[in-house]
Amino acid sequence: MFLLAVAVGSVWVPLPDTLRVLVGADPTDPRWSVVITQVRLPRAATAALAGTALGVAGLQMQTLFGNPLADPYSLGVSAGASLGVALVVTGAGGSAGAFTAGAIGTGRVAVVAAGAVGAAVVLSAVLLLARWVRSVVTLLVIGVIVGAAVFSFIGLLLTWTAPQRALQYWTWQLGSYSGVSPGDLVVFAPTIGAGLLLALGSMKPLNALLLGENYARTVGVHVRRLRTVTLLGASLLAGTVTAFCGPISFLGIAVPHLARRLLATADHRVLLPACALAGAVVSLFCSIVAQVPGTGLALPINIVASLIGAPIVIAVLLRASSTVARTV
Repeated sequence: MFLLAVAVGSVWVPLPDTLRVLVGADPTDPRWSVVITQVRLPRAATAALAGTALGVAGLQMQTLFGNPLADPYSLGVSAGASLGVALVVTGAGGSAGAFTAGAIGTGRVAVVAAGAVGAAVVLSAVLLLARWVRSVVTLLVIGVIVGAAVFSFIGLLLTWTAPQRALQYWTWQLGSYSGVSPGDLVVFAPTIGAGLLLALGSMKPLNALLLGENYARTVGVHVRRLRTVTLLGASLLAGTVTAFCGPISFLGIAVPHLARRLLATADHRVLLPACALAGAVVSLFCSIVAQVPGTGLALPINIVASLIGAPIVIAVLLRASSTVARTV
C-alpha cells in the first residue's frame, strides 16, 4: 500500500521507477525522482504515521473508558488544536494572523505551532482534571462538553472574520496529508514515535483494565498512573496528527473495531501492533483515493475516510452482532 501511495497520483509513476527512487537508484525519467522525493514520499510517510498514531490512540481511549464510541479526540484535543488554528486564521492570535494554508513559511509554521499549543493546553487541563476526577466516565463527559464549548467559541470567531479566512480554516478542518514537508517529518515522526513508546509500555496494564479497575488494582496496577500515561500518550499522538494534518476523523474510532473483528482477540499485545498496521494501511488507502488517480483533483482526507470507511465498519459490526445472535 505504501508503494502504491508513492506511485499513484495525478500522474502514474511506473512501479519499477518508483522502486529505483526508493532504493536510491536513478529512474528512467529524472522527473520521477523529484515527484517522488519531494511530494509523494512525504505524503505517503505522513499518511502511514498518522494512521498508525490514530489507530493506536483510538484503541487506548476505547479501553481506558470502556466505551466503543470513544476516539482520540474525545477529550477535546482536536478542539484545542482547532481553537489555536482558528485564532491564527482570524488574526485574533496576533501578528500570526497572516495565514496561508499549506504554504511553506511563516503561515505554515504558525498553523502547526498554534495547533500544537492549543492541543497541549487542553491536554494539560485534562491531565489536571484526571488527578481529581475518580470516574473515567465523568472525565469523558467533561471532555465532550469542553470540546463542544470550544467549537462553539470557534464558530463565534469565524462569524466575525472575513469569509476567505473562514474558508481557509474549514479547508484545514477537512484534513490533508499533502501539507507536510520533508522538514516537517523531522519533527512529526519522532513525536509520533514517542507516543507509540508510551503506548507500548501500557499494553499489559490495559489488558488488566479490561476486567475493571478493581481487578486491575488487585493485580498491582496503579490505575491513576495508568490513566495519566494513557491520556498523555493518546493525546500526544492525536494532537501531533491534528497539528500537522488537521483533525483526521474516522480512523481513531474505526480501526480498533476492525482489528478486533479480524483477529478475534482483546489482548493488547496483539491488538496494539495490529491497530498500528491496520491504521497505516487504511490511511494510505484513503490517501490514494483522495488523489483521484489520473486527474488533477485532490479530495480532503476526511471526506474519503468517511465515505469509504463508514459502510465497511457498519457492515463489520452488523456481521459481528448477527454472529452473536446466532450463537445465543
